[in-house]
Amino acid sequence: MAAPAKKVIITCAVTGGIHTPSMSPHLPVTAAEIAEAAIGAAEAGAAIIHLHARNPEDGRPDQTPALFEPFLKIIRQRSDAVLNLTTGGAPTMTVEERMQPVAHFAPEVASLNMGSMNFGLYPMLARFKDFRHDWEPAYLESTRDRVFKNTFADIETILRIGADNGTRFEVECYDIGHLYTLAHFADRGLIKPPFFVQSVFGILGGIGTHPEDVAHMRRTADRLFGTDYHWSVLGAGRMQLPIVTMAAAMGGNVRVGLEDSLWGGPGRLAESNAEQVTRVRGILEGLGLQVATPAEAREMLALKGGDQVNF
Repeated sequence: MAAPAKKVIITCAVTGGIHTPSMSPHLPVTAAEIAEAAIGAAEAGAAIIHLHARNPEDGRPDQTPALFEPFLKIIRQRSDAVLNLTTGGAPTMTVEERMQPVAHFAPEVASLNMGSMNFGLYPMLARFKDFRHDWEPAYLESTRDRVFKNTFADIETILRIGADNGTRFEVECYDIGHLYTLAHFADRGLIKPPFFVQSVFGILGGIGTHPEDVAHMRRTADRLFGTDYHWSVLGAGRMQLPIVTMAAAMGGNVRVGLEDSLWGGPGRLAESNAEQVTRVRGILEGLGLQVATPAEAREMLALKGGDQVNF
């Protein structure tokens, strides 16, 4: 009898801190919008929902726990999805600001960037001209001369918070060196397998979107971590679906959502996060793959369970 096929985890990142509200009327901003987006994505097949908060007045990224709490409670009441809270926040924030939600809510999973990097959002200024809020163009322009700081000390601080409250990490790797940083912390015993490695392709300042980039990331992770990790992949912007399709065919898990891409097709904005999840689920099933449920994702990633969080 053949062994059962490994199921594929779909993560949906519903709002993020990259795009600004003027770029799409469908980008969730308020707690109610974020909650509805998350629930819709989960109903469409996402086992993990990756969450950022925004100021409800102007859509600015915000790591205040008080802004996370309303949508966390709603989502938890209406869905069994794994809720993954960001420690990335936005490049403009200090690490002390960025770690607040994870320290406060002790989620099952949190994201964790594996290195300082240039994180260029300023090219969006050439594509989007009309902004409703003054902060939006200034925020994008600031990335021309800003390093997204994630030092070894920052990473260690966040890892120790996770160890204290039982949170595991979606380790975000924007380049090959970030895999070696993960290996460094694994060698020190500060992060334990199974590792959940999220490879990010297409951010200006990180690795590109060529198929060889995807294959090189996979080969390097295999060499460093063997069977001790689960690989997931996201592609930025219009490369979202080509990248995740490549990764799925290589045995990876996938991430979609309006944090990573606003698009539902060439020149057409996605109307919801659920739309993107539905499309990628169709691709996976077309490849003969099965989609993991939240319970199966928890088992694969050795998570503590949704009853062990502080929300």
